[in-house]
Amino acid sequence: MSTQPVSQSGARLNSKPDPQPAAAQHGLQGIALLLSAVLIFATMDTTAKYLSRSYSVPMLMWARYFIHLVFMLLVFAPRLGAGVARTRRLGLQVLRALMLVLCTAFFFAALRVMPIAETTAIGFVSPFLVTLLSGPLLGERIDRRQWMAVAAGFAGVLIVVRPGGGLLSTAVLLPLCAALCYSLYQILTRKLAASENPVVTLFYTALVGALVASAMLPWFWIAPQPSHWGLLLLLGGGGAVGHYILIKAFERTAASVLAPFGYTQIVWVTALGYLVFGDFPDAVSLFGMAVIVSCGLYCAYVARSRMTADTATVIVE
Repeated sequence: MSTQPVSQSGARLNSKPDPQPAAAQHGLQGIALLLSAVLIFATMDTTAKYLSRSYSVPMLMWARYFIHLVFMLLVFAPRLGAGVARTRRLGLQVLRALMLVLCTAFFFAALRVMPIAETTAIGFVSPFLVTLLSGPLLGERIDRRQWMAVAAGFAGVLIVVRPGGGLLSTAVLLPLCAALCYSLYQILTRKLAASENPVVTLFYTALVGALVASAMLPWFWIAPQPSHWGLLLLLGGGGAVGHYILIKAFERTAASVLAPFGYTQIVWVTALGYLVFGDFPDAVSLFGMAVIVSCGLYCAYVARSRMTADTATVIVE
C-alpha cells in the first residue's frame, strides 16, 4: 500500500516517486532470505539426525546453543555492548527461550527414532496450535474457517502416523510436544515483538539455551570424533545464522506474505532424508503431509485476508 496521500479517484496528490517498486523489491528480498533460512534449518535437522547416532540429545543441544551464543557475542556484543542483553521483560524473554529449548530437545529426540520428513511434517502442526492458543492467550478471534482448517490439519497428522502404521507409537508424542512448545514460543515472540529489540531476543534465546545445555553436559559429554567437529559447528552456526537471516526476512516482508514459503522446509528435509539416510515417505505419508501443508497454507490465507479486511478502511496519511 502506498504511503502517499491519494484522492478519491486514486490519483496522486503529489509527484513524489512511487514507492511500490521498492516495496516489491523488499518483498522479494524477504522471500529469498526466508527460503535461505529454511534451507539452513533443513540442513541443521539433517545434521542433528546424523549426529544423534553418536551423541546424546543434551550434547547436540549444547552444540546448537553454545555456538549460537558465541556467534551473538562475536557479531553483536562489540557493536551493542551491554545493550545486547538489555531488556524490560526479562521474565518473558527467559520463558520464551525455555520454550524453544524444550522444542529443540523434543525435536532432536524425535529425530533419533523417526524419519526426518515425517518428524518435520508432524512438527508443522504448530501453526494450528498457535491458532487454537491465540484465542485464550492473545484474545484473537477464531472463525469457522480456521476451526475447519485446524481439524483437517490434525487429520493430516493422523494420516501420517495412521493407526496400524509403523509411526504410531509413543515416539509420535515427541514431535507433537515439540510443536506445542514451538507454538508457545511463537505466541511469546508476538508479545515481545512490539517492545523488544529482535537482536536482544535472539541473544536470550542463545544464552538460556547454552546455560541449560551446559548444566546437563557433564552427565552426557562424549569426546567428539575429529570428523564430527565440523558438523557440530554447522549445527550451532546454522542455528545462529538461520535465525539472524529469519529476522532480516521479517524486517523486509510481512509475516503473512512469508508464511507459505516456510513449508518448503518439508521439501528440503524430504530430499535430504533420502540422500543422506535413504528414507522416503510412502504414498500415504506424502498424502498426509500434503494435507498438513494445505491446511497450514489456508490458515495463513485466512489470517492475511482478515488483516487486509481490518486495514481496508484505514486512511493512509
